Amino acid sequence: MRRDGDAAVVEFTRRFDHLDAADMAALELPKSELQAALAGLSTAQREALEAAAARVRSYHERQVLESWSYADDSPGMAGTRLGQKVTPLDRVGLYVPGGRASYPSSVLMNAIPAKVAGVAELIMVVPTPRGEKNPLVLAAAAITGVDRVFTIGGAQAVAALAYGTHSIPQVDKIVGPGNAYVAAAKRRVFGTVGIDMVAGPSEVLIISDGSGNPDWVAMDLFAQAEHDELAQSILLCTDAAFIARVEESIARLLPEMPRRDTIATSLKNRGALIHVRDLAEACRIANRIAPEHLELSLADPYPWIDQIRHAGAIFIGHYSVEALGDYCAGPNHVLPTMRSARFSSPLGVYDFQKRTSLIDVSEAGAQTLGKVASVLAHGEGLQAHARSAEMRLKG
Repeated sequence: MRRDGDAAVVEFTRRFDHLDAADMAALELPKSELQAALAGLSTAQREALEAAAARVRSYHERQVLESWSYADDSPGMAGTRLGQKVTPLDRVGLYVPGGRASYPSSVLMNAIPAKVAGVAELIMVVPTPRGEKNPLVLAAAAITGVDRVFTIGGAQAVAALAYGTHSIPQVDKIVGPGNAYVAAAKRRVFGTVGIDMVAGPSEVLIISDGSGNPDWVAMDLFAQAEHDELAQSILLCTDAAFIARVEESIARLLPEMPRRDTIATSLKNRGALIHVRDLAEACRIANRIAPEHLELSLADPYPWIDQIRHAGAIFIGHYSVEALGDYCAGPNHVLPTMRSARFSSPLGVYDFQKRTSLIDVSEAGAQTLGKVASVLAHGEGLQAHARSAEMRLKG
């Protein structure tokens, strides 16, 4: 991809997506096609997409970081100011899955915080195997103000965004979900560009005290398991009788599910229903797992929130079903997986802003700091550092 640019994009798109294109111009969608997709939606689909977009935007507008500075009034530092300058990224690439899995919700969750942050140009790539385009995905691109859309996917799309081609400008960061090849490609190009995260299969952990509806709990487990056979769905419950009722619900409801084979395989290989001594033990286990999604399916959930240290998102109470977070609650559904919630956070506006330190040292401040820097620099054996600071000293 680095060597052949556009030619490689066209060739790999033909080979892997079975989409013949004469050149790159045939792989870029005009904005008129995005608007046509939006206009072609049913009233219910358009209203749902716009309602979800409005809620996601409202939530993320509260995350915007602002520049700041302050006067350093410590002894000997008169006239010195320190601060931080916050600026948006110039250009971001958004990967959106296509083909078997098409997710307009992913467009909302990635594009909206980027635009709220002030990203100047947002370039979306979405594979369209055999020319199959998802109108909801294209409509979501129109609603969120995506600037350019290319119908390419896979590792080749990640490489094109990371290194740039004649037709596709190099981006500063790549965000968005994808399959194992996309994840591996994002890991490979990290450093040349930024990435949001390398996400694994979806996860849900439900903590229950037996006060909920077993059918609801079973369906919440299904909702994660239907994503992927490698998805992880776990119930921690203090009530053994309730676990048995959930098992009954699973057996009764599973045959009704269109994706029952995927759900069954996921629950068999990666699911668990665990009887715990008490809610304190459940919270300890939850912190060990550090799940992507954590549901507190409890009669009185709030006292337990402070016991949770590691989770991508916490869903509080019986009505805060994780599926609402996927689509329209407002917070971002791009969350850390595979225990990475121990050290990382949901995608947000802050992922599309960068911070620059501001250092304005006055003449007086240079006298104070220069002596400190000189001692430390000599201690590190960096004489030019020391001399550079000492030259500002008077006398």
